[in-house]
Amino acid sequence: MTYAALTTTDGQRLHVQHWPAPDTAAARGTVLIVHGLGEHIGRYAHVAAHLNAAGWHVTGYDHRGHGRSDGPKGKITSDDDLLRDLGQMIDHVRQHTPGPLVLLGHSMGGLIASRFVGQGVARPGEAPGDWHRPVDALVLSSPALAADTNAIQKLLLATLGALAPDLAVNNGLKPEWISRDPKVVAAYNADPLVHDRITPRLARFILGNGEWVRHHAARWKVPTLLLYAGSDRCVAPSGSRDFAATAPKSVVTTREFGPLYHEIFNEPEQAEVLAVLSSWLQSLKGSGA
Repeated sequence: MTYAALTTTDGQRLHVQHWPAPDTAAARGTVLIVHGLGEHIGRYAHVAAHLNAAGWHVTGYDHRGHGRSDGPKGKITSDDDLLRDLGQMIDHVRQHTPGPLVLLGHSMGGLIASRFVGQGVARPGEAPGDWHRPVDALVLSSPALAADTNAIQKLLLATLGALAPDLAVNNGLKPEWISRDPKVVAAYNADPLVHDRITPRLARFILGNGEWVRHHAARWKVPTLLLYAGSDRCVAPSGSRDFAATAPKSVVTTREFGPLYHEIFNEPEQAEVLAVLSSWLQSLKGSGA
């Protein structure tokens, strides 16, 4: 594993980690991991190890305001910040590792990755998004395409969004919701790089773009694997179900894991989830399979 840093267009330093495949010459391509809200890329070392064993390079980064990257916790200054950062990361990966590029986004990272990819099917007249880059495939893990937001939370979001859009508050998610494995929850609670902050501006980005992705699902063109937890309490599984129901079946492969909690790669059944992931990646055309 190697470490690097990427400086964004607005001067933020992003922490980057790269896990190279054992046989670089025979590597199938690169999987770029986009992590979730409040966490960091270091929590995906076991996923990277599995993908390395399947012949893939793996790269990931900490979002601004997360992990070892710059920025106030849970804050964005512009609605496009996280999308622009991902565009720069893709440029970075393309420069250093040849071959197919697959995005793997979890939770908020799944929202970012799907909104990024979805720009390629934006309707005529919509903003072009100069941050958009083509990718070869997309994997979504419990993506935040919908949230169970109650009436009080909606009122607070509307009020704070108008009065203090950059005020970081508790995100309302409980650590015990991430996994049924108590060791995973304990490690999460003890991790100094994990935080529970979110601003109204970031919350609006998540909610608004989740709706955007669902609205554009029927036009989807990039090969996509959608994996989600049926017993998720961090995001609403209905968002994934709605996306899967509308998206072309020839493009989007879906697997719901009914009993699993939010972090499907950290559940007791993680071996099954990882096997589905690696099998789908192997089936991709142009991946060296």
